[in-house]
Amino acid sequence: MSWLTKSLGSSLGKKLLMSLTGLFLISFLLVHCTLNALVFLQDGGETFNKAAEFMATNPVIRTMEIVLFLGLIVHMVDGLRLHFENKSKRPVAYAVINGKNSTWYSRSMGLLGTLLLLFLVMHLSHFWFNARIAGTIPEQMTMFEKMKEVFVSPIPVIVYVIGCGSLAYHLMHGFQSAFQTIGWNHPKYMPTIKCIGNIYAIVVSLVFAAMPIAFHLNLIK
Repeated sequence: MSWLTKSLGSSLGKKLLMSLTGLFLISFLLVHCTLNALVFLQDGGETFNKAAEFMATNPVIRTMEIVLFLGLIVHMVDGLRLHFENKSKRPVAYAVINGKNSTWYSRSMGLLGTLLLLFLVMHLSHFWFNARIAGTIPEQMTMFEKMKEVFVSPIPVIVYVIGCGSLAYHLMHGFQSAFQTIGWNHPKYMPTIKCIGNIYAIVVSLVFAAMPIAFHLNLIK
């Protein structure tokens, strides 16, 4: 296994691991976004609650939760390793002329990742931790009702919107960067990949941001 450890410990190995875990998390986000978008069906949360109950009780899904958390931890740790490795190799940042060398969000992945981590901690404490670990959500309260309760206050709504904005910019860079790392950096394909990545980042982030806003404004019944 020494060759595997050595490979993953190299700069290229870290970037590859970052890309693969990133693509895995992007796939999860699509499923999570689709599930949460069921609250917009205006059926009192009936369809959403059924889907949430299935996700909470299905043994395959529960097992995948462990894989998801492992992937998330690896992604974060690997991102930090790459960030500090790049900082040590390049103590003086490259010159940026009129922003042409790179976008501001591609240069701010560390900051965006930190904001996302803070947002994720709040999100998990509101829903997953209370429902699965602490058991502080009353049995008679559905997840739909819990969402209504959380988003009555404007503070969580503001934090969620900021978190979704950070997610959008993080995905805009991360999506195309992941495909570049795995070898799809070709003039013929990259414009399409970049376009798909931008659309994905904007749509997913807007759907996530729309939920707390809609609940707070009492637009979801």
